[in-house]
Amino acid sequence: MTETTARNPLRDWVPETRTLLIGGEMVPPRGETWDVFNPATEQVIATVGGASGEQVDAAVAAARAAFPKWAALSGEERSRYIHRFADVLEAAADRLLPSIVNEVGTPVSLAQYLQVKMAVDEHLRWAAEAAKVDRTIHLGEYDKPHPTMSDVVHEPVGVVAAITGYNYPLNLAIFKFGAALAAGCTVVLLPSPRTPLTTLLLGELIQEAGLPPGVMNVIVGGTDVGRRLSAHRGVDRVSFTGSDAVGAKIMEQAAQNLVGVTLELGGKSPSLVMPDVDVQDIAVEMHLRWSRNGGQGCAALARLLVHEAKYDEFLEAGASAFDQMIVGDPWDPATNIGPMIRPDHQARVRGFIDEAVADGGKKLLEVTKPLPEKGWYVNPVLLGDLPPDARAVQQEIFGPVAVILPFKDTEDAIRLANDTAYGLAANVWCNDPVEARRIASQIRAGTVWINGGGAMRADAPFGGYGRSGVGRELGEWGMREYLEVKHIQWRL
Repeated sequence: MTETTARNPLRDWVPETRTLLIGGEMVPPRGETWDVFNPATEQVIATVGGASGEQVDAAVAAARAAFPKWAALSGEERSRYIHRFADVLEAAADRLLPSIVNEVGTPVSLAQYLQVKMAVDEHLRWAAEAAKVDRTIHLGEYDKPHPTMSDVVHEPVGVVAAITGYNYPLNLAIFKFGAALAAGCTVVLLPSPRTPLTTLLLGELIQEAGLPPGVMNVIVGGTDVGRRLSAHRGVDRVSFTGSDAVGAKIMEQAAQNLVGVTLELGGKSPSLVMPDVDVQDIAVEMHLRWSRNGGQGCAALARLLVHEAKYDEFLEAGASAFDQMIVGDPWDPATNIGPMIRPDHQARVRGFIDEAVADGGKKLLEVTKPLPEKGWYVNPVLLGDLPPDARAVQQEIFGPVAVILPFKDTEDAIRLANDTAYGLAANVWCNDPVEARRIASQIRAGTVWINGGGAMRADAPFGGYGRSGVGRELGEWGMREYLEVKHIQWRL
């Protein structure tokens, strides 16, 4: 710990809000309580209470009651409300940032943009503008059996249950409620019980922004609360971000009421290095990218597929990246690798490493510096000499662990890229733009970057194939998840 971080008053700051937001009122929780930990210090930083079953019902009822008036507003009116909410969140950045750093463990050097600024300035603002769009489609005349005219209109689906993951509590919430509010839906927001504090603070900020009562409701809770919400008869759409195993349960629960779902789930995303690429230019960037946020990112490009002619050179070129990986205190500006969220997850990540080595794999590159005495940290490692069907190659680890496999030719690379149950994201490093597009077109993933791509666009869809989920978030495609389609036809 440096002298600067030792004096930083924000390193122990967490929101004081412990109340739920239901129908525009801050109400004390009546459900079970649990401790919230700082994963970098292992200290209890808060004790929170979850919603009771009756409070889940009340939150859904409040959203249901608020829906008709919110849906009836013009797009311009909803846009003004959402922009006002974005203004309040921008003004609260000095509270949102330490809340996220202290409950998630994301290094402050990354969190300021990735966890806060991008979510508000780009994604929520985009949703506010999207609220203004008239999506009516005029189909024109039709003459069978007599002349008619048709319009296709889009109407809000109703009450949305938005259930978020722990790793990006503000981003993932905005991805859901931004589009839902813009579409004219009302929302019940439920965060991961591992990181509830930022979302509880959101409840306070929702009131400050002046959203009409019941348009957004905030509850917290564990498995029982999540089950009650996703299976609730008053919910019209369930949007969930998390693991594919939990996503399957959410889908089953929502199916009881024939309710549609949007599921953004796991990934095992490949990054292909073609033989025409200078690996000296890209190897370090690739390693620093998959290890970002401690590898706790669903689209982490942690399955490295490298042409066999470049394999050894790639390993040598990327070695210096592991010298640049600073594991430790998230409040130290030099840190770029934070802790795992909980000790059970730390043990799970280490279990993948130990199993891979026991099965004949090797640690080809790794950080070997001693870890801090406190905190649920894992040193980043690149695993190699594993068969394509090894568990570490096939399953999402969600930690600072990558695997590398050589390939013989382009078709072998495409086969390996698609040899997974997931299909969230991928990347192709290739100097030939025509060949790069050809390869990208054959990879079964919802997002394919070429030569590193860029930041997550608010106007582009995000989601995946296979076990990576159902539906899409962001852009017009994300808006459609919260809209019903109605055909209106009249005689001329």
